[in-house]
Amino acid sequence: MTSPAIAATGLRKAFKDKTVLDGIDLEVAAGSVFSLLGPNGAGKTTTVNVLTTLLRADAGSVRVAGHDVATETAAVRKAIGVTGQFAAVDDLLTGRENLRLMAELKRLAPGERDAVVDGLLERFDLVEAAPKLVSTYSGGMRRKLDLAMTLVGAPQIIFLDEPTTGLDPRSRRTMWEIVRELVAGGTTIFLTTQYLDEADQLADRVAVLDHGRLVAEGTPAELKRQVPGSHVRFRFAGPEGLDAAARVLTGATRDDENLTLRVPSDGGTRSVRTLLDALDEYSIDAEEFSVHTPDLDDVFLALTGRPTTEETAR
Repeated sequence: MTSPAIAATGLRKAFKDKTVLDGIDLEVAAGSVFSLLGPNGAGKTTTVNVLTTLLRADAGSVRVAGHDVATETAAVRKAIGVTGQFAAVDDLLTGRENLRLMAELKRLAPGERDAVVDGLLERFDLVEAAPKLVSTYSGGMRRKLDLAMTLVGAPQIIFLDEPTTGLDPRSRRTMWEIVRELVAGGTTIFLTTQYLDEADQLADRVAVLDHGRLVAEGTPAELKRQVPGSHVRFRFAGPEGLDAAARVLTGATRDDENLTLRVPSDGGTRSVRTLLDALDEYSIDAEEFSVHTPDLDDVFLALTGRPTTEETAR
């Protein structure tokens, strides 16, 4: 069995009398995207800082890439890359110079540096911008350069702390494609984000952090099925079909104008099959049906009672 890329048990961290992490457990499979969600002040950035050796936990054990973050700090740092909330690029250098500086800090062999830099500039579509000062870059270009710098040294695990904050929709989607390519190549991504559609699009598993505790974890689909409001919507060719279905599927909500019937359901295959079998038993045909589930915004509000943009301490 493959060892997890990240494993944390009983993780605790407090600042004076404020408990920020209150005994959380995390396990992230290698080669996957794991997204940590939570309102501002929930402890997301503190979690990232502990996992990346920037903060020492008060209690608990953490292993990243098979190494203990407390006793094997150098090995952990060698295995990871970190992209924070704000692009860590030098405006007084060109794009190429930023990448070369990172290659030197990573102690790549002189003959390897140019090849790595050229490859990353090509991969992130920054070849034309490479000789220009970063101060002239757009927000999306700065973010791409920042992530390219993170990839110098080919880290096994990349921590992305709200990487698309402030980007326009096109730049966000470009970043999503880059993340997907990295995971396809075997890289593990630990993602924190305020954009719940981003987690829905990218994450294999999602954990929701609130007041320093994990309040839920699962795939995006699993989490959405936990929130009331899931239903199957049937549309019929005429009022006769609608009437017949309403008699069979008790508890449904009908819309006579649109000839539709809304039936509460968890959206799972077994539940949907049961509804279809019930209609089939009475030879009732629906012109179409669709499954509707809450999105991650609904999940977030149900679990935390707070919007993602609420401002709280730390």
